[in-house]
Amino acid sequence: MSNEQSILIAPWGGHLVNLLTAPEQLEEAHAHAGSLPSIQLSERAVCDLELLATGGFSPLDSFMGQADYRRVVEEMRLADGTLFPIPVTLPVGEDSDLRLDQEIALRDSKNNLLATMFVEEIYPWDRDADSLQVFGSLDARHPLVAEMHRWGPLNVAGKLQVLQVPPHPDFRFLRRTPAETRALLEEYGHRDVVAFQTRNPLHRAHEELTKRAVEDVDGVLLLHPVVGMTRPGDIDHFTRVRAYRALVDRYYERDRILLSLLPLAMRMAGPREALWHAIIRRNHGANHIIIGRDHAGPGDDSLGRPFYGPYDAQELVQEHEKELGVGVIPFRKLVYLPRERRFEEINRVGDDAEVADISGTQVREDYLGRGRALPTWFTRPEVAEILRDARPPRHRQGACIWLTGLSGSGKSTTADLLTVLLMEHGRQVTVLDGDIVRTHLSKGLGFSQEDRDTNIRRIGFVAAEIVRHGGIVICAAISPWRATRDDVRNMVGTDFIEVYLDTPLEVCEARDSKGLYARARAGEIRGFTGIDDPYEPPLNPEVTLQTVERDAEDNAAIVLDLLRERGLIMTPQADPQPA
Repeated sequence: MSNEQSILIAPWGGHLVNLLTAPEQLEEAHAHAGSLPSIQLSERAVCDLELLATGGFSPLDSFMGQADYRRVVEEMRLADGTLFPIPVTLPVGEDSDLRLDQEIALRDSKNNLLATMFVEEIYPWDRDADSLQVFGSLDARHPLVAEMHRWGPLNVAGKLQVLQVPPHPDFRFLRRTPAETRALLEEYGHRDVVAFQTRNPLHRAHEELTKRAVEDVDGVLLLHPVVGMTRPGDIDHFTRVRAYRALVDRYYERDRILLSLLPLAMRMAGPREALWHAIIRRNHGANHIIIGRDHAGPGDDSLGRPFYGPYDAQELVQEHEKELGVGVIPFRKLVYLPRERRFEEINRVGDDAEVADISGTQVREDYLGRGRALPTWFTRPEVAEILRDARPPRHRQGACIWLTGLSGSGKSTTADLLTVLLMEHGRQVTVLDGDIVRTHLSKGLGFSQEDRDTNIRRIGFVAAEIVRHGGIVICAAISPWRATRDDVRNMVGTDFIEVYLDTPLEVCEARDSKGLYARARAGEIRGFTGIDDPYEPPLNPEVTLQTVERDAEDNAAIVLDLLRERGLIMTPQADPQPA
């Protein structure tokens, strides 16, 4: 950038976005913003702000006002009729003390000043209605449905002045604005650009389908991985980008591929998200997009059923191809034909054909988790090595065991016994007991629903960090609300094991040595779970323990067996028999 004022023009009819100014103007703007009241943005809002500022969400250039928001939720269109399927809003709490016609500063979690906003609208939104319309579900196993319970009940909107995009010290040479990406793609000299959205490592099947797509249109590939927020439990973007670079450098034609990073916060909204991805990639210069099976799907719901159909996303984007100006290149699942040494779409393979396929779960658990080499037909050796280095053997990976149930159901006793068993198997264990956490981490919180939710999410945050660093953490907390538990599940990722201690209320009362239930019955304690406050049992926990028919030792052994099945502990060698 030069020292002159720099204005990026958002493409496709968007407004001008004041992104950077001359140094003296920046200094003046920072000095002015320092005296303004501030909002600290969430990680999601920071990602959204960056793409608003650079034109990635064009024609949208600010957080949505009420007219845009309502029409997007209901019709997938902005107020002026422009196709836009995902709401991009800035939620705030009722206690945020904002008012109309007020200027505020927007900062990230490290207090970096990113932008100012002139508040033009403050309006309410409906969590349940929006969850149903945007995500098609109220099930809190959906990561965004669960996350939205943390959002404030009001949205704020107004004109933005962006002083700087969020600082990214990693992979700077691969981080490009839409304008920079379009300029580079034009230098390739191909009329057609195929975008490939990814949040996972690329294996041979992905390589094959992207090359076929480029060949079909005689164009260039925009390999555009998401490096903002993806699905909880996904492989970190540092590992993924290393793997992408290895593939681009060795296995693609240099004049047919551009690797560029996208700081997007995904919503895992399936079909709507696919349509959004097409708009974003159009803004980066693509006129085709590969939409694969279950594009941007969040997995299964609480009953074990997929949130979206496998090809719903393809169908929705195809309905809007003409209006988008982006053609869909649909691909069904590819399988490997060992005898012919090639990949083929599964719908083109006969029932009697010999096929080879490895699922994502098998990659994680049967290969990387057990230290087995991935076959070369499945992934390139360079990618396999990067993944192997980044992911330790399964019995050295982290996991969260979340014990939930009424007070007196046996959570603490089970946690203590399970801790000993795990340590016998060579695992180091951290126990986060609800009562103990309240003494330290959550001291000062009360017992309102908001404070109890805050306590559980604090436990979840600590648990997620322990798991990320390869530790086993046992959390024993009543955690009465499903949505909060599912939010913690999404924080932790794939290795979250919900254990429900299904103990009848009358048994819990009989076990109560502290007399808490009696005091609650007498009205001395208000908001006591099971008496005058509800407990929502898990709908589909990994383990349900009966504490009346079985003793605590047997129950701890049941959980241990599940951990053994998942490879999270090693079966110890048998003791040598005496001579």
